[in-house]
Amino acid sequence: MDQVFKSNTIKVLTELLIENYVFFETAAHIRNELTQYLQNSEYDEIDDPIAFAERLTFHLQSLSKDKHLHIRHFLNDMKEDTSQEQNTSRHENFMTMVKLDNYGFSKVERLPGNIGLLEFQGFFEPELAGETASSAMTFLANASGLIIDIRNNFGGSPHMVAFLSSYLLEPTPTHLNSLYWRKHDDTHQFWSMPYVPGKRFGGTKPLYILTSRHTFSAAEEFAYNLQAIGRATVVGERTAGGAHPGQMHTINSQFEVFIPNGRAINPVTKGNWEGEGVRPDLDVPREQAFDTAYLALLEKELQRLTDQTVGGYERVVNEIKQTLAQKGVLVS
Repeated sequence: MDQVFKSNTIKVLTELLIENYVFFETAAHIRNELTQYLQNSEYDEIDDPIAFAERLTFHLQSLSKDKHLHIRHFLNDMKEDTSQEQNTSRHENFMTMVKLDNYGFSKVERLPGNIGLLEFQGFFEPELAGETASSAMTFLANASGLIIDIRNNFGGSPHMVAFLSSYLLEPTPTHLNSLYWRKHDDTHQFWSMPYVPGKRFGGTKPLYILTSRHTFSAAEEFAYNLQAIGRATVVGERTAGGAHPGQMHTINSQFEVFIPNGRAINPVTKGNWEGEGVRPDLDVPREQAFDTAYLALLEKELQRLTDQTVGGYERVVNEIKQTLAQKGVLVS
C-alpha cells in the first residue's frame, strides 16, 4: 500500500463517520485526530493491509470508546464484487451456515431439580430463529427455575431480544428498550409481545442469566433489559460494553468499516451499557457462573417445595438434595 492509498482510505473513512456515526462531535474529533496521525507519519511504516486495518481500529476505538467501531480488510476471495450472482451466493452460504449452527441454539436441557438450561450464541432475527427459540422455550416452560447462558453470545437483532424476552414475562406488554437513530432523528421502541408461539416460562419464576466479558451487543441488551426491570439475576463477569447498533460501509476495494449509527435508551435507567458493560448482580469468574446460579436455584426450589402443603414433590425434593450433596452442600 502506498501513502496516497492510505491517505485516501482515511479521508473516505472520516467522511463516512461524519455522515453516519451516532455522535457527530465524536466523529469530528476522530477526523481531526486521524488527520493528525497521518501528518505525523503514524501509518508510514505499515505495508500490510491487515495491520493497517488493525491500527485504524485501535485508534477508532481508543478515540471513541466504542467497541462496535472497527475496520475490516477484505480477504483475497472477498474483494469487491458487486455482482448479483456473488451477493446471492454469499447470502445462500450464510443461510446454510446459520441453519447448520441451529441459529446459535446449542443446548436446551432439564437439569436435576427441575431447573431449565438454555445456552445459545447469537440473537438471529425472529424470521430465521423464531421457530427454534419458540421450541426451546416451550420445552423449558414447565421448569421451576431457569438459567440462560449467554457467556459466549456475540449479539445480533434487537427484535430477537424482544421476542425471546416475551417468553420470560407475563402477557402484558413491557417496554424493554428504545433505539435512537441519528440519521433520521428517530426513536424506535421495543416491547414484549402479548402473544407468543408455544408456551411461556412466565414472569414470576426465578431467572438467572450468565455473562462474561465476551457477552456483547444484543446479548448485553437482553441481560441489561431484564435486570433493569427486576426480572433476572445476572451472574458472572461484566460484559463487553457495546450498546451502539450500526452497519457496514464500504470504504474502497480493500476496506470496510462498521459504523454505529444509533444508541440504546433503556426506559428504566434512561441510559445503556456502552463502555461500561452490564454489571452482574453476582460478580464471579465466568467459570464459576453456572455453579453459582444452579446452586442458588436449587436452594430456592428446595425451600419452596419444603413450604408446600400439597404432596407429590418428594421425588424432586430428593433429586435436589442429592444434587446439592454431590456439590458439597449439606442439607437436612
